[in-house]
Amino acid sequence: QVQLVESGGGLVQPGGSLRLSCVASGSFVSLYDMGWYRQAPGKQREFVARVTRDGAADVAEAVKGRFTISRDNAKKAVYLQQNSLKPEDTAVYYCNAALLSNNFWGQGTRVTVSS
Repeated sequence: QVQLVESGGGLVQPGGSLRLSCVASGSFVSLYDMGWYRQAPGKQREFVARVTRDGAADVAEAVKGRFTISRDNAKKAVYLQQNSLKPEDTAVYYCNAALLSNNFWGQGTRVTVSS
């Protein structure tokens, strides 16, 4: 079992930045691929970014060049640096840990981009 707790969301103006954090607890966290997904009001949850256990990172086209994902295995943490935020980035952001058939989610942190 892996438990995930996100933090760092909030209200930010367009063009602003936020850094989301996700701290994991449980065994063998470093073996998991870690990622971020988001769900906007009235929409399905969508992939945002992922970093594998080997450190390879991948981000969705919609956020490429603006969002960066990183992980710190010593702290069992994964981060999402969000720059140049747009109103369409408004969503609840969920942390994910995946390994084979095991898939864990956090409770989410809300990001609102509005002037």
